[in-house]
Amino acid sequence: METVQSVALAAGLAWGSGLRLYAVLFAAGLLNRLGLLDLPQALQVLAHPWALGASGAMLALEFLADKIPVVDSVWDAVHSFIRIPAGAVLAASALGAHDPVIAVVAAILGGTLAAGTHAAKSGARALINTSPEPFSNIATSLGEEATLVGGLYLALAHPLVFLVLLLAFVVLLAWLLPRLWGGVRLLARRLRGATSP
Repeated sequence: METVQSVALAAGLAWGSGLRLYAVLFAAGLLNRLGLLDLPQALQVLAHPWALGASGAMLALEFLADKIPVVDSVWDAVHSFIRIPAGAVLAASALGAHDPVIAVVAAILGGTLAAGTHAAKSGARALINTSPEPFSNIATSLGEEATLVGGLYLALAHPLVFLVLLLAFVVLLAWLLPRLWGGVRLLARRLRGATSP
């Protein structure tokens, strides 16, 4: 069962980093500091007061940025270069303490999972931003935060349930991403057509 818990922790951290990296870092560090989560040695640095302060400050900034139309999409675009490698590092650090091969495999899968989650989030947000009112953005952001809290809870408390649901999510993602990004490409073509003379 310990292997299942370790895999669920690695997968949960990677998946969560695609949605809200700083929330994942802060939650993992805080839970470790409070003695509620035993992080692998490589991740215990997240519980250091300086790391908690930095991730908490970025969490607050992301919480606000994610509620503002267009700002959220710019934030997501910039974080394409941060969330995906962070997901790879978190997964590798959660699993690879004793075997470099497992660390490499975990990094590849963790980065891929973070990339898929991030692509779905940022693509959906780009389409939602076509709505002129901010309420859909706020509702979507709060929904993402609730999903993250629920997912991380399952990863820690019910790892097998989390892994089964994660597998279903990956299957849904494989079906959804081409359609979602097709919509984003169509939106981009319309915007180009509207701005051309």
